Amino acid sequence: MTTKSQGPFINLINPLLSKNIYGDISGGLTAAVIALPLALAFGVSSGAGAIAGVYGAILVGFFAALFGGTATQISGPTGPMSVVMALVLTQMIAHNPEHGLSLAFSCVILAGLFQIAFGLLKLGKYFVMVPYPVISGFMSGIGIIIIVLQVSPLLGLSADSNPVSALTNIPDNLSYLNITAAILGGASLIIMTYWPKNLARFMPAPLFALVFLTLISALLLPDKNIPTIGEIPTGLPELIIPSFSIDALYDITYFAFLLAVLGAIDSLLTSMVADSMTQTHHLSDKELIGQGIGNSIAGLFGALPGAGATMRTAINIGAGGNSALSGITHAIALLFITLWAADYAQYVPHSVLAGMLLKVGLDIIDWRFLKKINKVGLFSACLMLLVLLLTVFVDLITAVVVGMFIANLVTIDRLTSTQLDCISFTKGTAIKCANNLVVPADKLAHTLLLSINGPISFAVSRELSRRFTENMDFSVLIIDLCQAKLIGTTTSVLIIDLVTRTQNNGKRVLVITGEHGLNQSLDKLELNSLLGPQQLFSSKEQALLSI
Repeated sequence: MTTKSQGPFINLINPLLSKNIYGDISGGLTAAVIALPLALAFGVSSGAGAIAGVYGAILVGFFAALFGGTATQISGPTGPMSVVMALVLTQMIAHNPEHGLSLAFSCVILAGLFQIAFGLLKLGKYFVMVPYPVISGFMSGIGIIIIVLQVSPLLGLSADSNPVSALTNIPDNLSYLNITAAILGGASLIIMTYWPKNLARFMPAPLFALVFLTLISALLLPDKNIPTIGEIPTGLPELIIPSFSIDALYDITYFAFLLAVLGAIDSLLTSMVADSMTQTHHLSDKELIGQGIGNSIAGLFGALPGAGATMRTAINIGAGGNSALSGITHAIALLFITLWAADYAQYVPHSVLAGMLLKVGLDIIDWRFLKKINKVGLFSACLMLLVLLLTVFVDLITAVVVGMFIANLVTIDRLTSTQLDCISFTKGTAIKCANNLVVPADKLAHTLLLSINGPISFAVSRELSRRFTENMDFSVLIIDLCQAKLIGTTTSVLIIDLVTRTQNNGKRVLVITGEHGLNQSLDKLELNSLLGPQQLFSSKEQALLSI
């Protein structure tokens, strides 16, 4: 996997010269045709109008590709973002009927600015610290959703936006299938699956299926009632002047932050899918900046906010896209279709697109992990399947959040066991120091030595307190922090509490800080204010000799 560094002023504009121009153009064009009906649907479902969805795909798609950190990513309106945008429009218009629309798109502009801030503050890495079982479950769930949602269009019927209802409606849909449309869809799937590799260099399978089967449908089967994309709205968007109201300031900020975080998660998860498919490594902070620029400009023109779109990105990659040129081609193609070529694009059958998407869905599923699921361990297998099911039956954000939460809990539990091995209590035992000095056991009969020999986090504090309580029969407490590479704030507070309790009981406390002095957390909590110079030592030998 190729790794790129993220400097503070990394090249803002992505290079547009590609070694695979043909593949990039093919990927961008194919993604554009797939993106168009989705953008129209998201625009309508959000309440902003179909054209708002199209221009969301154009503007976010163009600027995220130009400035973003994932070379192959296709951006535009997505399901989660459109759902939140519908809520924003409803709330803002209800709150202020006269200026509600401009307030709603002011949220979009502010959301983009938040995303730019996330990138400048280098917060991208925190969105992508995702364990592989979570990624695998997410990817496989997306693949299943794509397959399930495309069954109805493949059969020549209207699409269902909900994967659960789409799944339950399959038996009924089979009795109402449009045979001609289904044959075209099946042909599309066959072309996508078995297209010869030597021909793919000259004509990628998705592009051939799109053009060839659309011509057959339009010229040879005009009377077969095959569902097509249909008429596309045209017209340039109007500039919307941002407006802010003191009364609505909280709502604007809240919805903007919600859109920004949701878009960041959605985009960076898609970036990780792209990484997995292309064996590259995206620049998360740069991607957030690109998404933020795209969303801010989209808000200025009354367009829907967007994010990295997993399905469209996968289609782009599958069709040969491998640079930012593919995303820019996708945006320009959408603009061209919207303004000038709507009459031609309207003849593309939905079933042809469905056949292409079925192949994409099959390719996204993590078959490698599924084939070895009985060998990866019970926890990893269950976690992957849980995330998969949540992705399909709930939503992808919930799936990832729940998966991350469970994975982090288990990781913390495992780290706690490891970190507790770094903590030892010694009493009444002879100790050999580094200079071969041996302190006899009788001299340490009433001395408790607490040694911390590695990094410890907040998770060990409770067990550390319990072990200390079990060893209260001493008159001198020595706390050895020489090898304590990292001490969390929670554990630092506990150590200070142990020192305070011991001294309040009239017992002596000695602390070995090592040559580098107190740990940063202990220093900030002013442990040295509780101890005199005669209680702080740089080595174990000095502390033991002072007893």
